[in-house]
Amino acid sequence: MRARGIGSRMLAASLVVVAVALGIVAIGVVRVGGDLFESLMLAAGDTADHARAMFDESVTIVLLVAAAVAAAVALILAVVFARRLARPIERLAGAAEQIADGDLSVRVPEDGPAELRALAAAYNTMAERLAEQDAIRREFVVNASHELRTPLTNLQGYLEALRDGVLPPDPATFDSLREEVDRLTRLAASLDILAGGEGVRPLAGPVELDVLVRVSTDLVAPALARRSILLDVNTQPGLVVHGRADELTQVLANLLQNAVRYTPAGGRVRVSAAREPGGITVQVSNSGPGIPSDDLPHVWERFYRVEKSRDRARGGAGVGLAIVKQLVEEAGGRVGAASDAGWTTFWFRLPA
Repeated sequence: MRARGIGSRMLAASLVVVAVALGIVAIGVVRVGGDLFESLMLAAGDTADHARAMFDESVTIVLLVAAAVAAAVALILAVVFARRLARPIERLAGAAEQIADGDLSVRVPEDGPAELRALAAAYNTMAERLAEQDAIRREFVVNASHELRTPLTNLQGYLEALRDGVLPPDPATFDSLREEVDRLTRLAASLDILAGGEGVRPLAGPVELDVLVRVSTDLVAPALARRSILLDVNTQPGLVVHGRADELTQVLANLLQNAVRYTPAGGRVRVSAAREPGGITVQVSNSGPGIPSDDLPHVWERFYRVEKSRDRARGGAGVGLAIVKQLVEEAGGRVGAASDAGWTTFWFRLPA
């Protein structure tokens, strides 16, 4: 149906063009050529009626033949070009229907005219993005289920033990219960931030970023010391940015917690803050095995895990870096990551 629709429209357009062109030619030939032919025949001694009859007969045959040839050529070209245009469009329509039915693996060949190749390339890119988002969604379901199941299972076990008298209702037991509740609260708060539902936010203002870096690193220093991890902090004084202090504190906390989690015992963590031509840049680097190059572009995505089993074992929910990216970009900055030579670096840059 699509092919016939395109073909009929192209054929109709071609026939209209042919008809208009032949009409113009016919008018010109009949009016101008007829008068000229009649005058020449009169000069040769022929009558006007005979000259006009000869002209009309010859011109009519030529115009009819020209019209037939033009119509045939228009028909052939319309069919050829319609098929060439219709096939890629039909493939795209069929692939779109398959995607609507849930098959995100469908791709279309990028051939045909330049415009159709660009359309097919855009479709394939869209299909790849949809497949990636679907994989992230599925991974989120698995991750969220795990993150919720573990503290809920622990809470259930503690409560049953308290009910049955297996555990005494002492402060240590209630501290354990509180830890599991805090874990659920942190996960809920992270999801709330990513969903944009963090409530009324304070107004942005001047923030001494170098002070925030010092305070944040002081908070994680004991955790690093317990694992014999060397902490190196290097900041320039007077690094003032425009933003929300609480949110930037959370950005630093997430990056530092990430470094604490994945730095092996006896490793090193380096934190720096410096003024650069593009603004003020903060870097958090840690030694260790690093991140594979294929995974590096995805580390800022929500619920993305580089090593699923390792992240779960260490308690990460896969949302910390996504929160960092969102908060930094809302403050007008940007983020980045690099991993090579035994070091992994996460950085963010804010306008000064």
